[in-house]
Amino acid sequence: MRPPGGTLEHLVRTGWRYWYLGLRKALALLQATWITYSQPVPASCGQLLTQILLCGSLALAAASLTYCWLASSLLYPLGPSAVVATVCGLLAFLGLVLVPPARCLFALSVPTLGTEQGRRLLLSWSTATLTIAVVPNILANLRATGQVLRCVTEGSLESLLNTTHWLQTASQALNPDGQAGSQGLTLQAHGDSAAAFRLHVLRVTQQVLEDFSGLESSARVVALGTQRVVTGLFMLGLLLDSAWYLYRYLTDLRFDNIYATRQLTQRLAEVGATHLTASPPAWLLWAAQPRLSQAELLSCLVRLGLFTLLLMAMAVTVAMDYVAFLLAQAAVDWARELPAVPVTLTIKYNAAYTILGFLPFLFNRPPLENPYLSAHNSFQWELRFTAPGCPLLPAQRPHTAAPLAAGALQLAACSTVLLETYARRLRHSIAASFFRTQEAKRVCHLHARLQRRYDRHRGQPAQPQDTSSCS
Repeated sequence: MRPPGGTLEHLVRTGWRYWYLGLRKALALLQATWITYSQPVPASCGQLLTQILLCGSLALAAASLTYCWLASSLLYPLGPSAVVATVCGLLAFLGLVLVPPARCLFALSVPTLGTEQGRRLLLSWSTATLTIAVVPNILANLRATGQVLRCVTEGSLESLLNTTHWLQTASQALNPDGQAGSQGLTLQAHGDSAAAFRLHVLRVTQQVLEDFSGLESSARVVALGTQRVVTGLFMLGLLLDSAWYLYRYLTDLRFDNIYATRQLTQRLAEVGATHLTASPPAWLLWAAQPRLSQAELLSCLVRLGLFTLLLMAMAVTVAMDYVAFLLAQAAVDWARELPAVPVTLTIKYNAAYTILGFLPFLFNRPPLENPYLSAHNSFQWELRFTAPGCPLLPAQRPHTAAPLAAGALQLAACSTVLLETYARRLRHSIAASFFRTQEAKRVCHLHARLQRRYDRHRGQPAQPQDTSSCS
């Protein structure tokens, strides 16, 4: 019987062993699947069935992604999006099954996303997503602020005209008709001029709000159209970049032939020329090493600095959206909380006259007053600073999902700066696995290049190379 410590150690070792064996089996299965996928012509019915299943799965995934991209991101109608996605899926399936270079092109498009072309696609998608969500929202909040100014202006003008009306009524009460020769307060308001001024102000504010509304709609339409066009162009550029890489790989032995692969190491070992890579040149990259060269690291740092500026610009844009929302919300809340101020105007008017008023003064008596006119009037109205018939627009809260999605896309584009070197190595490995004969010729060419460099450094004439194994 084992002690508890020994049992636990045995269980850990057994679990680790099973996990390691399972990982090795999974890697072997993936490697066998990739070999079957990269075969130009299937060697058996099993490989043919596997290729059909893989191509069908990839075509289905491509159709699903196309439908989600068209319907959710580019906001196309659901029916046309489904039709386009179905056609793309069928064409992708036929191309992947019948045309082996199409399978290579499809595989090359994945690491191409990590290169400069894929980075442009991610940045354009991020910018369009942020523009569609943020710019119309900022304009909507500015329109809500303008509506507050309109309502306050309209309410203040109505209160001013109402106050003028009541003051004129009070002045008429002080100077009633039929009192010839009486003097009182005279207040005259030109109603036509006041109404014309009020209409002019309302017309101007309404025009400003309509301009903001039209600008908001135009910005949304322009941003969406720009996103559709730019994204389509960059997707086409992504496929063309992959096709151009494949064309150059098949036609130019010097193109992207700077990797010390396992095939090169085996060839140098077979011909006894391992000394050629003992002190390798700076341009030779070891495909199996994850370490970046100094030049690659410096280029990554420069590009990361540029991406920092883009992230700062995105942060400023999102901050402007929140500032516009807070200003609009504060203005709307302030306008809603403006109270109606009650105004009461009380007029007491007593008029009297005296005759020979100096006589009672001589006898030190108060003069006798004869009442002539007595009036007591009270007028009440309210000062409203917002017009009752002017609706206040609510402030539009900033979208959270769109800035997060744009930030995630920008971070993904930023990560491609560091992964671009590995993406280029992966692209070379994919092309090499599809076209093994061409890769053998490229290895021979690289071997000859290294030999010429070695001979030049030693001051020896160039030696002829054995190319029998390269044909």
